[in-house]
Amino acid sequence: MPGTAELRRRTAGVFPGVRADLEALVRIPSVSNADFDAAHVEASAAAVADLLRGVGMDDVQVLRARRPDGREGAPAVVARRPGPAGAPTVLLYAHHDVQPPGDDAAWSTPPFEPTLVGERLHGRGAADDKAGVVAHVGALRVLADDLGVGVTVFVEGEEEVGSPTFVPFLQAHRELLAADVIVVADSSNWRIGVPGLTTSLRGLVDCTVEVAVLDHAVHSGMYGGPVLDAPTLLARLLATLHDEAGDVAVAGLVHAPDPAVDLDEDQLRADAGVLPGVRLAGTGPLTAGMWTRPAISVIGLDAPRVATASNTLTPRATAKLSVRIAPGQDPAAAMAALRAHLEGHAPFGAHVHVVEGEQGKPFRAPEDSTAMRAARWAFAEAWGTEPVDIGIGGSIPFIADLLEAYPSAAILVTGVEDPDSRAHGADESVHLGELEKVVLAEALLLARLAAER
Repeated sequence: MPGTAELRRRTAGVFPGVRADLEALVRIPSVSNADFDAAHVEASAAAVADLLRGVGMDDVQVLRARRPDGREGAPAVVARRPGPAGAPTVLLYAHHDVQPPGDDAAWSTPPFEPTLVGERLHGRGAADDKAGVVAHVGALRVLADDLGVGVTVFVEGEEEVGSPTFVPFLQAHRELLAADVIVVADSSNWRIGVPGLTTSLRGLVDCTVEVAVLDHAVHSGMYGGPVLDAPTLLARLLATLHDEAGDVAVAGLVHAPDPAVDLDEDQLRADAGVLPGVRLAGTGPLTAGMWTRPAISVIGLDAPRVATASNTLTPRATAKLSVRIAPGQDPAAAMAALRAHLEGHAPFGAHVHVVEGEQGKPFRAPEDSTAMRAARWAFAEAWGTEPVDIGIGGSIPFIADLLEAYPSAAILVTGVEDPDSRAHGADESVHLGELEKVVLAEALLLARLAAER
């Protein structure tokens, strides 16, 4: 197999093409949300299939599975290339669908026109996760005929809407996707210049909670005072979810052990764009609050808009809650704890109605395995510095589904993003220098796995 210096030279040679591939994918507005044109997701899948055919993956298919209700899922691309006899098979995962752009006015550049700003390429999906797609393509291009392992590439088309047909897809194509090592390129690195290996992910539960106080709206002057409106009582209910320090106050939500590394507060404030004077919430290490402890966020509110509000007491108000649960927490138990808290803290006897939503399992990886050692070596070679074991506060629930389907497989969660990538938000971007290192690291990893067979 070629050595590090040769693979670094090859990576530099192919990277302009990798960047061009990424720019072409970003131009396809492949938003998988049902309110957007599904034709763009189809076009994105076709483009990914063409890229994989172009790097020697002869067996390329665009496949779908059906949801339990019979509806067809979004297109996924599966490409296979067998390895030499006795070689391991590596499954390379990414997704080609993206989040909605949101308000175009919030972007500094057009969301679906890739734009270079300094060392960063801006555009929706430039980081999450079309960078993951081209990282796999780039690594295969670098290794070319020197690829010494079997490779299956699985590029999903509905991750950003919760992967509703992921389990049916695994059930329908279990043998097609079987692998010894699974590389999920959908996470982040520690910071620019320092790689990260994701060893834990929080799980997810969400719900909507409605507070009702009246059977119809009434005049705020005539009845205001003895009767509190629904938005006020909803606010009082939501305030019970955290204590005075900002820690989650829902009994039954567990903590995992604190991480070994921590973040500088100034860096976190800068990365998140926290406004001056706003205090951070919670006690303990910042990384614990982000990775190994529960977090509850209000991500939506249904109440009268200010612009159209009338002088009445609003009878009902609804909030959508997103709860990130710690590694080791059972999602069903977390949902039950959340429901019990909300129903048990109804303010002033208001009627509280909870509708349960999505549930996703957390993930914790073994920190010392053959695949993990190979990944640590590859990342250290690519960046010139040892990787940091990190957690991610976000959730990738399908990883638990992969582990259930392939219990003997080693799963590696690798990073294509960095703290300033702004995935899901305006001005999403990827640092091109870091993306080049990701391509090199994956090529080195595949070469190392081939050498160790």
